[in-house]
Amino acid sequence: MKKNYSYIGISFIILVFGIWAVPKIIDKLSKPDLETIGTVPQFSFTDQNGKTISNKDYEGKVYVVEFFFTTCPSICPIMTENMLKIQNEFLGNPKVAIASFTIDPEHDTPAVLKEYAKTMGITKPQWHLLTGPKEEVFKLANEGFNLYVGDAPEVEGGFEHSGFFALVDQEGNIRSRKDEHGNPVIYYDGLEDKGIQMLKEDIKKLL
Repeated sequence: MKKNYSYIGISFIILVFGIWAVPKIIDKLSKPDLETIGTVPQFSFTDQNGKTISNKDYEGKVYVVEFFFTTCPSICPIMTENMLKIQNEFLGNPKVAIASFTIDPEHDTPAVLKEYAKTMGITKPQWHLLTGPKEEVFKLANEGFNLYVGDAPEVEGGFEHSGFFALVDQEGNIRSRKDEHGNPVIYYDGLEDKGIQMLKEDIKKLL
C-alpha cells in the first residue's frame, strides 16, 4: 500500500501546532479581558482601628479605592451606600478589600472614622477607612489615581472630589474594562447602579 506522506506531514504539523497553541489559548482565556491603567504608588496611612495600613496589606487582594470625607453633604453618602453593596457582595471573601481615603484628615481622625464605620454598617474586616497627612492623601488621589480632589471653601463641605471608584488587582495594578468601542472606561461610577454592577462583575473576573 502506498502511504500518503503529505497527509501524514500535515497531520504532524497540526499536532505540533496544537501542542504549542493550546497552552497559549488556555492562558489567554484564563486572564480577564481588563486593561491595565497604571500602578498604585506606595502609601501608608492609619485606619479606623488605629492600625497602619500600606500597600503590603492589600497584596494578593482585589480591592476598590475611593476618596471621600465623613461630613460630605453631597455625593459621599451615595458613594458609601454603593460601596456597601460591594462589601455585602463579597463580605465573606478575605481576598476582596476596600480602601476609603478621607480627604479631610484634620476632622476625620481614626476615632471619627471608627464611629462613621459603625453608623454606616461597615463590617468587612478588609475595609479600611484611611487617614493621614493631607498633602499625601491629595497626592495619592491626584497623581497616583488621577482622581481629582481639592480644597473648595466656596462650596458646601469645603472640598471637591470625584465620585468614581478605582479597581486594583492582586499585583497593585489599576484595572478597567473596555467600553463598546474597545476603549478603557478607566474608573467605575460610584454614584450609579450600572457602575456598581460592572465593578462586581470585574472583581469576579480578577478573582
